[in-house]
Amino acid sequence: MLIYEGKNVLAPMVRIGTLPMRLLALDYGADIVYCEELIDWKLLRSVRKENVVLGTIDYIDKTDGTVVFRTTSREKDKVVFQLGTCSAERAVKVAQMLEKDVAAIDVNMGCPKKFSVDGGMGAALLSKPEKAFEILSSLVKAVNVPVTCKIRVLPSLDETVELCKILESSGIMAIAVHGRTKEERQQHANRNDVIQAVAKNLKIPVIANGGSKEIESYEDIAKFRENTGCSCIMLARAAEWNCSIFRAEGKLPLDEVIKSYLKYAVDFDNAPANTKYCIQNMLRELQETPRGKKFLEAQTLEQMCSLWDMGEYCRQKQQEYRKLGLLTRRDVVPGSLEPILKRRKVEEENGEVFELQCAFFRSVYLSDVDLPKTRLLVHAKRNGLGQPQYQTQQEDKLFKSVVTVNKKKYSSSCWEKNKRWAEQGAALVCLCALGIVSREDLIKNGSLC
Repeated sequence: MLIYEGKNVLAPMVRIGTLPMRLLALDYGADIVYCEELIDWKLLRSVRKENVVLGTIDYIDKTDGTVVFRTTSREKDKVVFQLGTCSAERAVKVAQMLEKDVAAIDVNMGCPKKFSVDGGMGAALLSKPEKAFEILSSLVKAVNVPVTCKIRVLPSLDETVELCKILESSGIMAIAVHGRTKEERQQHANRNDVIQAVAKNLKIPVIANGGSKEIESYEDIAKFRENTGCSCIMLARAAEWNCSIFRAEGKLPLDEVIKSYLKYAVDFDNAPANTKYCIQNMLRELQETPRGKKFLEAQTLEQMCSLWDMGEYCRQKQQEYRKLGLLTRRDVVPGSLEPILKRRKVEEENGEVFELQCAFFRSVYLSDVDLPKTRLLVHAKRNGLGQPQYQTQQEDKLFKSVVTVNKKKYSSSCWEKNKRWAEQGAALVCLCALGIVSREDLIKNGSLC
């Protein structure tokens, strides 16, 4: 069982708290790591799979094959699953799905984002203590792992302490308090005195959060601990910028941290877009350097790794995973969620349809005029071929499109998440078949295997 006294914790951060960052934080000395907030209904439409290639447990969205949550045995006794919910019934169902794979369940009651608040989740629960109590008490009764919650302070100290006492009475193991109200942002001072008052009035551990502006070194963590009167400290932005903030020996050079992060990203097949986002948050102003600008142009894991002399490692690892049959972005098909699939042909003539295994990545295209559909339309009009005609099929929540140009049909074998992307994929295949876009360019940007 998790013990919350005297711990340093990696906070739940949107798009940051995925598996590579959590493992990196543990390497550097974090005692507990939180995943990013995940919404209850996303888990309820997912299926648990053991990924024998990666050695992970994956919760996979049944509608489109995307990984909602990925964890591994290394963090089983350290990882806290943060849940976004406004329903005790849904929260219990999700927690019971997950409790064998995580160390604790945390309910997000502090997120101020419009999506959460409009859905009755996150900070919306701060003004509904009865609902918050119902969710927490139901979870405490339903699962065998610790239950916690994370809140923001209310406008007054007394209101905050009273709310925390109500939440404590639900039976939760600990409560994390971010020292800003739901209206306040990073430029506002963290209300350390309010956190301290909460800690004095509660019997359960209080986890102090919101002090990243004043934490630049490991020694600063101790100062924040003293200022808030809490023995457990949660770090968000300070860890996001340089995860080695958790090292008692001192922070490491950023390049070393990035290389360690990239290795985990490759080893656990982390999504390139998520990997790029995390590194961008590490680089910050360094994005304006020559290497930073090259990084912003990178789209694939291999391209990113190459900038830190890890391109060959990435290539070898991805080849190894392909041989083992790892499910990739291009292999997702309706109704098929097995982590190992037979390799599909890269190119084939499927009846009268010319087909390539070619995925569309929106981030590759800097402007709308560069999009495959736009380029194909321009080419067709210039050459008197008429307007391209698209026919799209849908299965579950996946789409595949066929484009007809000059009485010939072209399609990507990759299923896409929406109709627009499916049409772009078909147009891309057509451009390649017509020689307007080279195979080399598609391989370079990761679209074509």
